[in-house]
Amino acid sequence: MSDPCAPTQSSSAPRSASVPHRDHEGAKIGMWLFLFTELLLFGGLFLVYAAYRARYPGEFHSCGQELHYVIGIANTAVLLTSSLTMAISITATQLGQKKRSMLFLACTMVLGCVFLVNKYIEWSGEIGHGIYPSSPELLKRPHGEILFYGLYYTMTGLHGLHVIAGLVVLGFMLAFLRRGAIHQGDHVKLENAGLYWHLVDVIWIFLLPLFYLAA
Repeated sequence: MSDPCAPTQSSSAPRSASVPHRDHEGAKIGMWLFLFTELLLFGGLFLVYAAYRARYPGEFHSCGQELHYVIGIANTAVLLTSSLTMAISITATQLGQKKRSMLFLACTMVLGCVFLVNKYIEWSGEIGHGIYPSSPELLKRPHGEILFYGLYYTMTGLHGLHVIAGLVVLGFMLAFLRRGAIHQGDHVKLENAGLYWHLVDVIWIFLLPLFYLAA
């Protein structure tokens, strides 16, 4: 005969215990903290640029006229479009539209690759003319122009590395979407990847006027 006073086990206990805990808010806060450190990194470089720009305004202006501003503006349009496709992909996931989300995420990756190809073409042209850090041709120029191109290659190169890192992250997100690890009920990883990609775009928007539209 069973003891009525004995504790009974709820049938729902094992089921609730098996549900994995996901701290979505913590993941978002962690991502925002990471993005803040990235802003500090580029913010310091922007301050260095401003200091040298104030000291050598003429040299910075003449070097800015030498850059391929058409490629710079084209790359801005490419990245802005990629931010749009990234946002559409996230919205599609929130609506449970898996195929649409994967399609627009793939479009985002293609646009990121287009940006890198354009940057490769631009850098190849400049290097072909002997303009690169510590090159004999560049060292013949005034000190302000040497500083301009040093900052140009450093900041745009660092940004390019962030684009490559973003493409790797988006590649993982695409794989997660395909496997169902990211879905309508759990899409915080895709949202965080989108935040990172938007940061990459915003940084480029600041780089465009500093180098390509320097007046």
